[in-house]
Amino acid sequence: QVQLVESGGGLVQAGGSLRLSCAASGRTISYYTMGWFRQSPGKEREFVAAITRSGGSTYYTESVKGRFTISGDNAKNTVYLQMASLKPEDTAVYYCAGRPTIATMPDLRKLYVYNNWGQGTQVTVSS
Repeated sequence: QVQLVESGGGLVQAGGSLRLSCAASGRTISYYTMGWFRQSPGKEREFVAAITRSGGSTYYTESVKGRFTISGDNAKNTVYLQMASLKPEDTAVYYCAGRPTIATMPDLRKLYVYNNWGQGTQVTVSS
């Protein structure tokens, strides 16, 4: 198992930027597929972005395309989510998730795909 710890959340004005970090320990994540999800009060947890093993491919939900960038640093065993042009509707608790990469990966937008989760970090965007 890999342990994941998110950081970097906070309060920011609309139009601003934040960079979330997900530090992994226990296993190297270079062989993992990593994802970011978010959950707003009263809503289900939803997919935001994913990056496959060693950054081979990246995926984004439509609402963040062009604004968010997921990346990884294998040397630091850390995954990042750079968020720009933030909107009030981006307000949520953001969770990092991961799973070992396999030959045929299932739908990376689904929560059940990931078997390692962090505790979340709050992002609040004021209007």
